[in-house]
Amino acid sequence: MLRDLADVGQSVWLDYIRRQILDNGELDSMISDGLRGLTSNPTIFHQAIAGSDDYDSAISSYLIEHPDAPVEEVYEHLAIADIRRAADAFADVYRDTDGLDGYVSLEVSPHLAHDTETTLSEARRLWNLVDRPNLMIKVPATPAGIPAITELIGSGINVNATLMFSMDHYEAVAQAYLDGLANAPDPRRVASVASFFVSRVDAKIDALLEKIGTDEAMALRGTVAVANSRSVYHRYLQIFEGDDFAGLREAGGRPQRVLWASTSTKNPEYNDLLYVEPLIGADTVNTLPPATLEALQDHGTVTAGAVLDDPDGVFETIDMLTDVGVDLDQATEELQVEGVGKFSTSFDELMSALASEIERLR
Repeated sequence: MLRDLADVGQSVWLDYIRRQILDNGELDSMISDGLRGLTSNPTIFHQAIAGSDDYDSAISSYLIEHPDAPVEEVYEHLAIADIRRAADAFADVYRDTDGLDGYVSLEVSPHLAHDTETTLSEARRLWNLVDRPNLMIKVPATPAGIPAITELIGSGINVNATLMFSMDHYEAVAQAYLDGLANAPDPRRVASVASFFVSRVDAKIDALLEKIGTDEAMALRGTVAVANSRSVYHRYLQIFEGDDFAGLREAGGRPQRVLWASTSTKNPEYNDLLYVEPLIGADTVNTLPPATLEALQDHGTVTAGAVLDDPDGVFETIDMLTDVGVDLDQATEELQVEGVGKFSTSFDELMSALASEIERLR
């Protein structure tokens, strides 16, 4: 299944990391089956470290050597070790695809989402600390994150631009990539993806439609996230297959692929592959949590170019949303703020849980 998707231009990355899958060979097996990358975020690390005993021995060993280490230092030691191992596991994919795939993403602290300069310094520090060419630093597409993305790309650091929900967010990130790549010392060696969030849009918009309650509004439930994402893919094609990118392409620069994020189905009434099958397209990435990846392999269908289906309907859906009284721009701006807040909360909960674990092990 994963190789079938690769044949039609879509790479599947795993939205999950945990030491167990590094130790027991599960990640290696998934790579053999066609998995082509991995992403992480504060919520994933919270679930991995605080939700298991996988890390107890590593924590204990580190505390023996560094008995007074603060909790942030212990977390970074654990996370960096996992990210390095995952990057090494994908090294052959990175080599065999000539740097198209094989990437592992590590996010800067979500508490820096509104601080450009500290985001830059932290991203550079993490890049040097991990020291793997197939690392991507995740930076949120906030107003403060956009200039950081430009600077990082310009200095040759791979970037996964994240927390995008709207066309405005996407266009700002694409322009940041173009501006950064124009200044990169070697455009051929810089990679970036634009992580566009999908299911959270329906979760937000559906609630607004249900409050309105008319037949027209209710008919739009479960349709907006895919339409919103498809509209962004159309814009991707305009930018990266048009004049804006022509010169950089000639210099060896790669297009900044769209990555579909938040692809698990939140509403149990909806198809479990609602945010996967309709978004299959050339030069895209879909990052899947384990349950969605399992569903895809069990009963998924690969349709080449599905993301381009019904182009008129895509924009009709967005227009109808306005007609029934929902402001998509306002909703997506709120989603970005909420996304930063959720990741910040997860990070704080992780630090609290890890601090308790450190005390127990001490």
